[in-house]
Amino acid sequence: MLPHSYAVDSLSRSQDLASAILASTTPSQISATCASIDFFLQSHSPDQSRHFFSITFPVLICKLFGFDDASSLPPPPPSQKPPSNGWVELASQSSLPDLSSKIFSLLSPNGTLMNSISAVDRHSLVKYVFPVERLPEWVRFMLSNEKYFRVISDLCPFFKGKVKEDAVQGSLCQIQLNVFEYYLFWFAYYPVCKGNSENLDSNSVKRSSKFRLENWTRSIRGFSGSSKREMEQKFEGNPYIQLLYAYLRAFVPIFDLGAHQPYRSSILNYSLKCDGSVIVRAELLVNVFVHYWLVDNDFSPLPVNVCKSFGVSFPFRSMLGEIPPTSGLGEVVKLFVKYLNLSSVMSTDGFDNIECNESPRWRVSGGFDSADLVSLSPSVCSVGSWNSWIQRPLYRFILRTFLFSPVGTSMKNTSQVFSVWVSYMEPWTISLDDFAELDVVINGSSKDVRNHETESQNSGYSPVWQAFVLSNFLYYSSLFMHFIGFAHKFLHTDPEVIAQMVLKVISLLTSSKELVDLIKNVDVVFHSKQAVSSKSALNSLYRIVPSIREQLKDWEDGLCESDADGSFLHENWNKDLKLFSDGEDGGQRLLQLFILRAEAELQGGDIAHAHSLQIIDSLKEKVSYLFGGSTMKPIPISPELRQPQHTRDELFKPRRVGNQTSANVTYKGDWMKRPISDVEVAWLAKLLIWLSSWLNESLGLDRPEDNDVGSKWFYVNIPGDAVNLNGSGEIVKTLVCLIGSWLLMMGTTTTRLMRKHGLRINLRVLASKKVVMVLLIFVVFSALKKACGLFH
Repeated sequence: MLPHSYAVDSLSRSQDLASAILASTTPSQISATCASIDFFLQSHSPDQSRHFFSITFPVLICKLFGFDDASSLPPPPPSQKPPSNGWVELASQSSLPDLSSKIFSLLSPNGTLMNSISAVDRHSLVKYVFPVERLPEWVRFMLSNEKYFRVISDLCPFFKGKVKEDAVQGSLCQIQLNVFEYYLFWFAYYPVCKGNSENLDSNSVKRSSKFRLENWTRSIRGFSGSSKREMEQKFEGNPYIQLLYAYLRAFVPIFDLGAHQPYRSSILNYSLKCDGSVIVRAELLVNVFVHYWLVDNDFSPLPVNVCKSFGVSFPFRSMLGEIPPTSGLGEVVKLFVKYLNLSSVMSTDGFDNIECNESPRWRVSGGFDSADLVSLSPSVCSVGSWNSWIQRPLYRFILRTFLFSPVGTSMKNTSQVFSVWVSYMEPWTISLDDFAELDVVINGSSKDVRNHETESQNSGYSPVWQAFVLSNFLYYSSLFMHFIGFAHKFLHTDPEVIAQMVLKVISLLTSSKELVDLIKNVDVVFHSKQAVSSKSALNSLYRIVPSIREQLKDWEDGLCESDADGSFLHENWNKDLKLFSDGEDGGQRLLQLFILRAEAELQGGDIAHAHSLQIIDSLKEKVSYLFGGSTMKPIPISPELRQPQHTRDELFKPRRVGNQTSANVTYKGDWMKRPISDVEVAWLAKLLIWLSSWLNESLGLDRPEDNDVGSKWFYVNIPGDAVNLNGSGEIVKTLVCLIGSWLLMMGTTTTRLMRKHGLRINLRVLASKKVVMVLLIFVVFSALKKACGLFH
């Protein structure tokens, strides 16, 4: 037990530190406060630091991430923009490397603060209650329901032992965390909160001024030609990215749990071989980042078979709706995924030795045949492989971005997610040198710390990567089909950039003949009945078909294009792979249609740039190579050789589908099913679309007119006896029947004419904000007029 004088001194100094943290707003004040915190923790034992973590540490988190100016928790609602005077944000915006260095030193894995956190947690001295409203959205829904929060520990093991009933209000539950977990949750929540606030700001800017699409093209790596120096400057000025990489390096092993990892000995202070807390901490870190960044507002957050095994069905679809993931997470997700993919690189290249000096760096040498580590099983190859942890969440994160991104919003976030997808699909291009800039910034070493051993790793696809491609086959097939629909949907925004994105993916798929043959062979065995084939390569692929079908059903659970998103894959799209299908909704037909539309868009501009037209030529060449057949005729480079202009509807209109002419086809990309725009009321548009579809189906307007109908005449024999109409009642009844028959005949004739000419009922025009505003003004005016009449 601490003496009273030591306790009073620790309490008073902790309170003084909290006040100093709240008052620190300038770089000099922040640097001085960081030094004071470091000195306090070095001069106090873990028992004496209890007041610091009880009083000062929550205030420090608020000031670091800018959640709240006050010392109280919880912070303001997520809809409120975090104050711009957060220390991390201030260091990112200012050109002061000393400030970033001070913040990184304070929070680094081998710093005094992290060592104190480890010591305090080892003795379980402090526990925090994390605010439920700052958890991922699907977790908040579960904790708000007594039926679900009791099984959340079983569904998500990283919540095990953390969900407790509120001692004050027994009907509610709370999340109790130790110091490290508490800091980690806030660290993961920071980019989510920042992304939500930036999304609100961008929406307000979009209403006031038209967004210039030229501004976001520079964010797509490979399109703008940004140099490594620019990337290094971005890392130097972004302490959050530096800390994320440092935590991954320190706490998440990428190959062997018995190998020495940088920073680890200073934070855990015990052997890796005799304590399982290393993998527990690594799993906690990966799980928290996955659920905060990738899952979050997903209405199917967990695998379907896991939910069925516990008898749980989530009504999240109606609660969360079809909303895209949080924007602004592209950079952190890319670094996170790229680092975890290093485990796959090590599994194929071998991981013979890891060196750690004053400047930690990895050295890879292939001491064995990497093919021995690779099997056709979709499971992970080794204990240290993290690929299976992110397969489903990342797939749904990318797919929800492509499906649910509304037309008219900034494309910067989508381009960042696209970069994550492309980087994930080609792990053979990842090497340790990709993190050299971060190592330079974090370790302060020279740029020549790397030798040329890893330069030969970027040799492209080879058969040793077959297991990775097979276990992630949907990324190369089904997700590509969804991306084609996204490209059609957003082609009019910037045809050149969208065409470059499509060309980037096709170039990746066709980068190696072995990769093309593998994708085609898997597609063949997927659509064929299991039988003995003359090709031994195909026989070995039959055993992975059940796992691909299970992944297709699980990873795309509930993700369905609505009637109003203008997609091509609306009917039964998630039951089959259609990349190499010969139908109208197959990959080749949709890519050819995309090329025609992109060519028309590019030639329809004021100036048809030669570079843009060369992109179309490259697309034609890659598509012909991917699907086979003759090369499509290249378009003329000269702007004077333009073809006659056609309207977008004529280019979008299919000429023939099967045995039906285009007049008899209800095209899925028509006006009624186009994406919901900003000039419409979203919920009213969906309601009117559903009502219009129901009326068209009830009246038979969605079916072609039968030519035999109407050619036969029906005769009614009138009895010869005279009919006497006695009284006015009989006359009125006869007139009512006559008028009803006339209206029925007019309705039938009108319906027949509409069916004959392919016309349909479309009530969506009533969802226009202008129409709704006029009706609202009329109702308000009528109500005021009646109210004034009552007073008179």
